[in-house]
Amino acid sequence: MEKKTAVVSKDANVDAKSSTAGSIFASIVIPLSIIACVLIYMFVLGNPANFEGGDNANHPLPGNYLGIVYKGGWVVPILMALVLMVFIFAIERVMTISKAKGTKSVPAFVRTISSKLGQRDLNGALAACDSQKGSVANVVKAGLLKYREMQNEPELLKAEKVAAIQKEIEEATALELPMLEKNLVVLSTIASISTLTGLIGTVLGMIKAFAALAAAGTPDATALSNGISEALINTAIGITGSALAIIAYNYFTSKIDELTYSIDEAGFSIISNFASQHETTGAPIRQHTV
Repeated sequence: MEKKTAVVSKDANVDAKSSTAGSIFASIVIPLSIIACVLIYMFVLGNPANFEGGDNANHPLPGNYLGIVYKGGWVVPILMALVLMVFIFAIERVMTISKAKGTKSVPAFVRTISSKLGQRDLNGALAACDSQKGSVANVVKAGLLKYREMQNEPELLKAEKVAAIQKEIEEATALELPMLEKNLVVLSTIASISTLTGLIGTVLGMIKAFAALAAAGTPDATALSNGISEALINTAIGITGSALAIIAYNYFTSKIDELTYSIDEAGFSIISNFASQHETTGAPIRQHTV
């Protein structure tokens, strides 16, 4: 019992450290992305060489898209930061999920576990987990260790042993899944707010363009078209960020579902194998005397 408590405590500590590391990563990446994009907005997009007369207060040079984007206003660096964050968190999720899969193909690993259990080679199955590594292997190994423990447990009924193995697999899965889903909330949030932020910039740009047109007193088609194009820059960047975030979120969600399915498949194999191999030995061992 003390050994069991120590194993659970160790897994909980590892999960807590992983969760803390993910939170620290997000708290660092978000402000750094905003700062980097503000600097790009000021010194790259706002470079005087991109504008008429060498002054970023003037209209952009014809065909100079850096200057046109700069004229989108203060919302532009925020939108740029959102797009940058999508790429950074997508790379981070790719690395995390790849690590969770382990060193080999997950379906092949699950087949190996099923084969080893069919041959009653529990040590071989545990060795396969050590070789595979990753979240899937960690969950399967926890179930196999409980399998071995239940084999040497004379005080429980077979149904109780099967329930104990299933509970162990569920607990191990609950420890691993938060690590896989970490930071996906950032992608889902960006998918929701990026378009809205772009629309805010567009509305503010349109208000500014028409206000300037009204102040001029006479219709200026060039000034109006420039103002509208600058305002729509915000919508374009916002929609781009939202689309990328939605694609990334759905992609990683599907990958996590695949890993969860593989864990369920391996867990079912462990439980069904234990039940089938203990048909005769699984009768009640406890005897009651009257």
